[in-house]
Amino acid sequence: MKHMRITMAHQSITFSRRMMVLGGAEAAVGGLLIGRMGWLAIAQNQKYQLLSESNRVQLIPVPPRRGWIIDRDGKPIAINKASFRVDLIPQQIVDGPKIIAELQRLMSLPPDEVDRITRELSQSRGFQPVSVADNVPYEQYAAITVRLPDLPGVAASRGFTRFYPGGSSVGQLIGYVGAASVTEYEKENKNPLLLIPGVKIGKEGLEKTLEPVLRGEPGGQRVEVTARGKLVQELDPKPDRSGGTVQLTIDSDLHQYAARRIGDQSAAIVVIDVATGDILAMPSMPSFNPNNFSDGISQNEWKMLSGDDHLPLVDKALESLYPSGSTIKPSMAMALLNAGIDRKQKVNCTGAFQLGNHTFHCDKRHGPVDMDAAVVHSCDVYFYTMCLRVGAEKLSPMVRSMGFGERFDLPFDNQRYGTIPDPDWMTRKYHRKWQGYDTVNMSIGQGMVLINPMQLAVMASRLATGKRVVPRLLMNKPIVPQTQLAVDQDHLDFIRLAMAGVVDHGTAAGAKLPLDGIQMAGKTGTAQTHNLSAGERGDYTASQWKLRDHSLFMAFVPFNNPRYAAAAIVEHGGFGAAVAAPLVRDTLLFLYDRQKAIAALQAFEQSIGGTTDERLARKTASWRSANGLLPLAAEKA
Repeated sequence: MKHMRITMAHQSITFSRRMMVLGGAEAAVGGLLIGRMGWLAIAQNQKYQLLSESNRVQLIPVPPRRGWIIDRDGKPIAINKASFRVDLIPQQIVDGPKIIAELQRLMSLPPDEVDRITRELSQSRGFQPVSVADNVPYEQYAAITVRLPDLPGVAASRGFTRFYPGGSSVGQLIGYVGAASVTEYEKENKNPLLLIPGVKIGKEGLEKTLEPVLRGEPGGQRVEVTARGKLVQELDPKPDRSGGTVQLTIDSDLHQYAARRIGDQSAAIVVIDVATGDILAMPSMPSFNPNNFSDGISQNEWKMLSGDDHLPLVDKALESLYPSGSTIKPSMAMALLNAGIDRKQKVNCTGAFQLGNHTFHCDKRHGPVDMDAAVVHSCDVYFYTMCLRVGAEKLSPMVRSMGFGERFDLPFDNQRYGTIPDPDWMTRKYHRKWQGYDTVNMSIGQGMVLINPMQLAVMASRLATGKRVVPRLLMNKPIVPQTQLAVDQDHLDFIRLAMAGVVDHGTAAGAKLPLDGIQMAGKTGTAQTHNLSAGERGDYTASQWKLRDHSLFMAFVPFNNPRYAAAAIVEHGGFGAAVAAPLVRDTLLFLYDRQKAIAALQAFEQSIGGTTDERLARKTASWRSANGLLPLAAEKA
């Protein structure tokens, strides 16, 4: 009995202990739950409120409007215009070929555009929106919008598209915009802005180099939706911030005139205000229409442009390099004067100059010529003789001071700067000694001398003023103070007078300005590209286009009080006096008498078969026919 009472007491104590352990455990768990609830309700309140908000509020990104590019007078060069657009979002597409076929039917897309869309969609790697079309007519936009539930991956939106009023005349100057590539997206640390349909970034030219200024900052529209995505109401928007406006020193009227005046030639012309260094015009033609690139260029149009031997995708004003030809002679004459050569001393030109076992030629037998006559009539033999006497070491520094081979601070990433050789350069570059024939070639701008049209225009500016004129393209950049060049004023006056003689009674006598009291001074150049005989160079019908000489001319005006300088290089254009000089003459005429200049342009365009657009339409039709493609009008019908 005693044993039974002990056992029951023991069991009672054991049960009480278990109850305490279980009760304690329950209390602990309850405490944890209460603490967690307090943490969620108080400390994490803001976080979960935001998550809850995101379940019913969506942010629709609003791409920023791109900054304008305007000319010196505020005229638009690159602007935005309201438009409707259609894009494809690769991640959302279920049946790509079916969707593209339906879009082709609804929007009457030509085969070229279908090919482009298919190609870009295959290269998008799932993230990149593919443009179907910009500037979509409202009827097509509405037809797409009402069918969006049946078109997964199609996005129709209203926004802005880039527009270039000058068309192809500003192609090389401004460049173009386009959707970001995979490489560009990754380079910007996967910036989500680049994923927004309709957002374009600069691809070439100023659109590319000025991208940080032009892009702006995106905004957003907050909307409240149901669980099924139905719009309930629009909430307060976050406005986008437009990109900054960039003003150029360009005179857009002059620039477009010069582009048209180039005609069908492969050429570039640069015009500079010598008082400030402002670049007033710098067209490179032929070019591309940046409006077509902004909308998404077709594969066939790209093939036509990239296969053109006149290189419409190359900016010839800054990117192409050419021998300077005889345009170097005024600077060479300045170097000769600085070296002590008497300007009155004569050299007898027989039309040939013998150096060792090689004969260097002149374009004619000039007879006895002094320095003035050598510049006016462009006598090669005079410069062969005198430059050999002085030596390259005294020639190259003067030519460089005039702008050849110089790097200019301009907002382009495609500049090439050429070469003005000398003995030290020859040793570094080719590990050989400078020879007499190197001096002979350099004396007339041949051999290893290479320049671009911008440098030639700068040389004209510096010869006009005797100062270090520095080209400027952005109006917000300060004008570089023009320091005096290391030239004697008497020498400068002599060279300028000789250049006036070139236009008055010398090699460019046919390029006089048709204006009373305004005289132009200049220098022609004919740069040899292949070693042809004089007969072959003159017989253009027998020679292929690429074998012809380049045509060059530089000038400043007015002669007695220079204000403007210009230079043109026409690829394989022949004699400088025949092609480049009239181009510069008419372009400078536009600055003084627009009516006369436009009349000259109209006569010129009539002689070559119409306006730029008319000639381009015929050229495009011919190319498409030769490549077995339908005319563009038939494709769109």
